[in-house]
Amino acid sequence: MRRTTRAATPDRSTRNTAVLVAFTAITNLADGVTKVVLPLAAIPLTDSPAQVAGVGLTLTLPWLLIALHVGVLVDRFDRRRLLWLADGARILVVAVLLTLALRDAVTLPALYIAGLVLGVAEVVALTSAATLVPSAVVPAAQERANAWLAGAETVCNEFCGPFVGGLLVTAGTGVALGWTGAGYLIGTLILVLLVGRFRPRQDDARPTGSVNQRIAEGIRFLWRQRVLRLMALALTVLCACWGAWLALMPLVATSLMHLDAREYGILVSALGVGGLVGALTVTGVNRLLGRRWSMFADLVGTVAMVAAPVFSTNLWVVATGAFLGGMGGILWSVNARTISQRLVDSSMLGRYHAAARLFSWGAMPLGAGLVGLLAEWFGMRTAFTVFAVAALLIIIPFLRTMTSEALSEADTA
Repeated sequence: MRRTTRAATPDRSTRNTAVLVAFTAITNLADGVTKVVLPLAAIPLTDSPAQVAGVGLTLTLPWLLIALHVGVLVDRFDRRRLLWLADGARILVVAVLLTLALRDAVTLPALYIAGLVLGVAEVVALTSAATLVPSAVVPAAQERANAWLAGAETVCNEFCGPFVGGLLVTAGTGVALGWTGAGYLIGTLILVLLVGRFRPRQDDARPTGSVNQRIAEGIRFLWRQRVLRLMALALTVLCACWGAWLALMPLVATSLMHLDAREYGILVSALGVGGLVGALTVTGVNRLLGRRWSMFADLVGTVAMVAAPVFSTNLWVVATGAFLGGMGGILWSVNARTISQRLVDSSMLGRYHAAARLFSWGAMPLGAGLVGLLAEWFGMRTAFTVFAVAALLIIIPFLRTMTSEALSEADTA
């Protein structure tokens, strides 16, 4: 399949991998901090739980509203420049919030606007970064690069970032915002070290068709590829399970497992440890089991994660399930990225990754909402049982579609 971007050399590939991993780790750490800082900044301003929760919603809402449109943008313009633009918007927003915090003038509307802008910037940054690998890294090194990128994104955004954010907030909102802005600035400077050209096209011909037509083109491409379609549908269920676990586990931990704050920290950190182990071992697991069974491990891990609280209230049993879920999630993410980079042309990568993120990230709040309703009506164990069964039901279509032949075709595309 023809690539329109200049191929990376092995030396450039190693350098670009280090740059992308550093950029991903630092900016996702800052993103994770903002997820803690902004909602906490709203607490002194209102007694309404809905208004406080609304601040967190603004950070994720853009994934549902504009992800597909951002995919079109990424397929048209230089992807490194889009990363600079996203980081520039982040730095500006954080600077404004820091000024307001120092003047004790933070308001709820200001937090809502800041959350939306930061959410949009995150959509642009993560979609652009995901499309850089094929033009920045040689094919033989892409699996390793994807492993480190997926590990950095997951561990820093979902686990280290919120933990660091909690520590920084104890020193003051201004201190937390200052460190966050510094993280985005460092990420912007790191991108200067990236070597190569990162436009999706060599020519300057403007793509034909309206934005909606190009979005539809990307969705049709995803749907017509059996492997990509299976990955998108499976990921919808798996991410819904993750959203359900993250939403309901705090209540399960306190009311059923009777954990204190330290024990709950151990439980949640098991997800991050599993993700880190997955990033470090994915190459060896692929070599030992093959890509198909490596991805199958995520189905097993997700089932273990949501089923463990159904059968046990023991901390270490539930933490083991969380570890397996975190490790499986990285094994899936790395392999799915590598497969998509082989099957999807550079000119389509932005729209593909935007659509894939819409399926996955969009499913997490849906899973969180559904598990809350199920727990309210039928109890927490029943709610987790429903999601465990949903994950089990993916196994048959996965094994029928994700065959060794299909994966071999993807590897040689």
